[in-house]
Amino acid sequence: MNSGLTYGNDAAKRILIADDHEIVRSGLRAIVEARPNWTVCGEATNGEQALALALKTPPDIVIVDYSMPLMNGLEVCRRLNSANLNTQVLILTMHESEELLSEVIMAGVRGFLFKSDARKHLTSAIEALLEGRPYFTSALLEKLLHNYQSNKQNRSDELLTSREESVVQLIAEGHTNRSISGILKLSVKTVETHRSAAMRKLGMSSTAQLVRYAIRKKLVAP
Repeated sequence: MNSGLTYGNDAAKRILIADDHEIVRSGLRAIVEARPNWTVCGEATNGEQALALALKTPPDIVIVDYSMPLMNGLEVCRRLNSANLNTQVLILTMHESEELLSEVIMAGVRGFLFKSDARKHLTSAIEALLEGRPYFTSALLEKLLHNYQSNKQNRSDELLTSREESVVQLIAEGHTNRSISGILKLSVKTVETHRSAAMRKLGMSSTAQLVRYAIRKKLVAP
């Protein structure tokens, strides 16, 4: 391990490594200690030990395997967050699943990396966390983007103004643009503008689609 700790902005950064496989800890230690201002302040072979060491002398970074005996890495992260320590957690895993990625997001994890990416990305991940920036494996970022796009599409109707929704409802009820203009006290041109805006926002191109949308959203009875 590195020695000769300094203080101030150049103070050595203390990093705790937790993994139940010695060969993995050895590899992580080698990467960490390649940096002169980083030091491995301890190693743990299970989640409870990792938590105890981190609570006793809080490190700057805890690198913890998700699949740890006694207490998994996600629970270690939750416990450290609840302790309000100035410690960042980087979770490593060799598994990819929808459930795991969702758990990571919900737990507020700010650092997440696949073990297969560790040799290439571990240093960058640690640097990001030390600077207060999150660092996620590309697969997690892709999931976040996919979820955002899906949620945006699913909630596209929320982008409609109340006036646009009223126009859609009346269209679904069989009213013409002129009839709608009389009901809403708008010009025919304004009705057409609201109709076009609603169709554009909903990604629709026909009156039949608007009718199906209105039925689905219970704006009109089927």
